[in-house]
Amino acid sequence: MGTVAGHAEVAVAPGDAPRRELCVRPGTVVSLLLEPRVDDKRWTGVRSSAPAFAVASGWRLDADGTAHASLRCAGTRGGRTVVTVTAKAPDVAGAARVAFTLDVNVVPYPERG
Repeated sequence: MGTVAGHAEVAVAPGDAPRRELCVRPGTVVSLLLEPRVDDKRWTGVRSSAPAFAVASGWRLDADGTAHASLRCAGTRGGRTVVTVTAKAPDVAGAARVAFTLDVNVVPYPERG
């Protein structure tokens, strides 16, 4: 997949790789669709390491365990961020652990040429 502009959807299903890369243009909205897990864990949240480049918003967890989130990428500048999605078993104490990572690279349009 090349550089995406406008809108992108990333679907994560059981058995998929736990880490992916995505290259987008500024202003792109990325929709994350996280299918229900096959273990006893549930998706718990999404976080961006650099909200200036991609801010996570719109988190929703459906009754069947499917999770949805939106990432709004920077409007004018480029950079990199690591978006992590956590999961944990609902009846186990302790912090949720990273279960999926999306490396987002925001690449500005060339100024010349």
